[in-house]
Amino acid sequence: MMSRSILRIAACFLAVVVAVFNEHLLADQQPERPNIVWLTSEDNAIFWYRLYNPDGAPMPNVERLAKEGLVFNNCYSCAPVCSPARSTIISGCYVPRLGAHWHRKILPVTLPAGLHMFPWYLRQAGYYTTNNHKEDYNFAASEKADVWDESSPRATYRNRKPGQPFFHVQNYTTTHESQLFPERPNDQLITDPKSVKLFPYHPDTPIFRNKYAHYFDLHRQLDAQIGTFISQLEADGLLDDTFIFHFGDNGGVLPGSKQYAREDGLHVALVVYVPRKWQHLVSAPRGSRINGVIEFVDLAPTVLNLAGIPIPPQMDGRPFLGPGVTLEELDQRDTAFGHADRFDEKYDMVRFLRKGRFTYWRSYQPFNFDGLYNEYRYKQAAYREWRDLYEKGQVNDRQKAFFEPRPPECLFDLEKDPHETHNLAGDPAYANVLVTMRRLMQERVKSLPDLSFIPEPIFIKESGGDGFGYASKHKARIARLVDIADLQLLPFEEAYPSLQQALASDDPLERYWGIITCSAFGKKAMPLAEKIRRLAESDECPFVRTRAAEFLGLTGLGDPGPILIDVLKKIDDPAGANLILNTVVLLRDGAPRLQIDLSPLRDASWFTASGEVSRRVNYLFGQGQ
Repeated sequence: MMSRSILRIAACFLAVVVAVFNEHLLADQQPERPNIVWLTSEDNAIFWYRLYNPDGAPMPNVERLAKEGLVFNNCYSCAPVCSPARSTIISGCYVPRLGAHWHRKILPVTLPAGLHMFPWYLRQAGYYTTNNHKEDYNFAASEKADVWDESSPRATYRNRKPGQPFFHVQNYTTTHESQLFPERPNDQLITDPKSVKLFPYHPDTPIFRNKYAHYFDLHRQLDAQIGTFISQLEADGLLDDTFIFHFGDNGGVLPGSKQYAREDGLHVALVVYVPRKWQHLVSAPRGSRINGVIEFVDLAPTVLNLAGIPIPPQMDGRPFLGPGVTLEELDQRDTAFGHADRFDEKYDMVRFLRKGRFTYWRSYQPFNFDGLYNEYRYKQAAYREWRDLYEKGQVNDRQKAFFEPRPPECLFDLEKDPHETHNLAGDPAYANVLVTMRRLMQERVKSLPDLSFIPEPIFIKESGGDGFGYASKHKARIARLVDIADLQLLPFEEAYPSLQQALASDDPLERYWGIITCSAFGKKAMPLAEKIRRLAESDECPFVRTRAAEFLGLTGLGDPGPILIDVLKKIDDPAGANLILNTVVLLRDGAPRLQIDLSPLRDASWFTASGEVSRRVNYLFGQGQ
């Protein structure tokens, strides 16, 4: 009996030994992988860094990373505000093709079938994945399953298993635009307001100078926080094993940058520290500056490539570090795409394209104006002052453009005009460049396809949250809508026959975009005014009626008030009401300065709804209406 017991004990002991041996054997067979850390911040255009601009903030810790790594001179967020920018980062996709581009989400959407948020792939490969702690994705909650080992204000790479590689995101809110809402007197600033160099489109006032200086100081604070984290990695003995990325989630943050698809809203800093142990994964020597253009869709594939993980084919981006990436190919990259859509309650639709030294803006609703009221933006004193100076006629031509209708397309030479204030679109010397950029933009929005050509309330009702599937189903339809919108770029006489067809179309969205294009032409479209007036009175689609009323108001060819009130009383959807109220604000605050009696709307079903529409209600009804 004793011998059998001894045998069982021996057998159990042997099984444990074999299991431990096999575990170590499997661990030894796992490929060694680098650690990767992201130090992400908020609202940081390159202008604010001394690393990119001699007048920028000194940031010695970021500059240390640069000396021991790579500086990317031309990195672009795909959106000039956080949620679509971060949705781009986490998916590796251009989010206008997924329906994740409106900020903030009303309808969370799903990823394309088979695609996961990129940390999921790292976790499957054995990485410990942590996020501290902002997410702000426009995707459904179900998409986050098995993405993070921890995502919270307490998340840290230190909780991983011994020897386990990690991917950690540390988010800093120090430079977020909200930090500029409180006043900070000049005598509490490190940066001298008299020393700052203002953007050419900003008025030179004490308030603007104070906010510039304040924002430079916030970058100094951010750098100190980054230094603390680097010291932690160093104390943990991890610098030789860890790639460290630092970038801002979008540009900003003085008025006209964050929220706007332009150079100051999209062009961000990107610095990557390269550990000596993993230098072989990088095609440029440490301390190099890279001129090739990087987009936020490239971040996810780059991390996967550094980790030796195959890149999912559903991703749009390309890796800029890791195996297979050469410096020669990297420096040949010269294109970036950006988009501006709904920001909180404010609707717009602008697309941005950089190619080489030129940038191109396509404003699909050019009668709109950049300074259209947005509650969150106007919490900043500089926004309010700029608007007040415009109202008083105390701004120059470059400064007043923010509050006036825009051209349908703009072309800029960044080498001569880094803040994009001199539009070359009408200059014959740049005609060939303009045609090329226009064609590239048309190809881009059609190929995505770009879901902003579908009004958001319609997308919400019809897509079920499957933006990718909805876009695929409506690709040909969206291409037709693009063609109608691009009639804005022709002389009216050439566009007229196609506009007639669009206004008579059985497709309500062709009528919708036909009217928007007529509004872009303004009074040149008077030959179609009677047709548009009939659509305003009786079209079955409330959004067609809205755009028709908008045309009448913008051109002075009719009274839009009764039509808009009728549409708003009948609509039962807060998202739809918000889109229509955007037109009300445009007509009230823009060039027409129309007074519309909104009191009949107090009984509308959406009037007390929360969310984006509530901001419009507060604004419109807080003015004594």
